[in-house]
Amino acid sequence: MALNREEMVRRARADLAKRLGVSENEIREEAVEQTDFPDMALGAASKGEMSGQMITPGLRIRLSAEGHGQHEYRANEQQIRLYNFKGKNYRL
Repeated sequence: MALNREEMVRRARADLAKRLGVSENEIREEAVEQTDFPDMALGAASKGEMSGQMITPGLRIRLSAEGHGQHEYRANEQQIRLYNFKGKNYRL
């Protein structure tokens, strides 16, 4: 199933709210921008994950919550990844 921009942002907001233990209403959208990532894992491979090395277009989604700082998600039509959350990358 191909994800559209709105669905990518909605899923990222819901995931961050759950991870931080806050309401989705407390999650603010700081920026959503088109970018190219260095590989098929959107530059956010999980530990031990292998990824094809080809430029992959997608979105960089920056979200924040009061007292929890800013967090970055990376997404394309096939996947959403949380980048460097507490030192690790996660695929949703």
